[in-house]
Amino acid sequence: MINNVVLMGRLVATPELRQTQNGISVTSFSLAVERSFARQGEQRQTDFINCVAWRNTADFISRYFQKGSMIAVTGSIQTRNYEDKNGNKRTAFEVIVDQASFCGSKAESGTSGGVSGGYGSAPVAPAPSFSTGGDGDFEEIPGDDDLPF
Repeated sequence: MINNVVLMGRLVATPELRQTQNGISVTSFSLAVERSFARQGEQRQTDFINCVAWRNTADFISRYFQKGSMIAVTGSIQTRNYEDKNGNKRTAFEVIVDQASFCGSKAESGTSGGVSGGYGSAPVAPAPSFSTGGDGDFEEIPGDDDLPF
């Protein structure tokens, strides 16, 4: 069975790092994710998706991201049942985040200094330009011999 989630969106609020009684880091946050389709004449809808990150991932997110930051996360959907204050049974759906990555520019994220390692984003280089060349750019390989590969 497969339970994989990949999301990219903006943080609704600055994530707050908490500790469990055993000293394990955890942070909960909500991501605003725009839907990819909108009917003509209507604005795109936005879904607000609850996420939870644990341990090093929680530390990373709470340290480098704040309200409005663009973030990409991967993880899995998990459900849990609970009873609200009125005694009604409820089910919560959350994304348990395994990995988080920067999205957007450095200025947009509001961080100063770079972050090295697997979580950081590489500088964006300008797109290469290509020109169409003539037939003179290539030369024919003479002979019908077998190629060496």
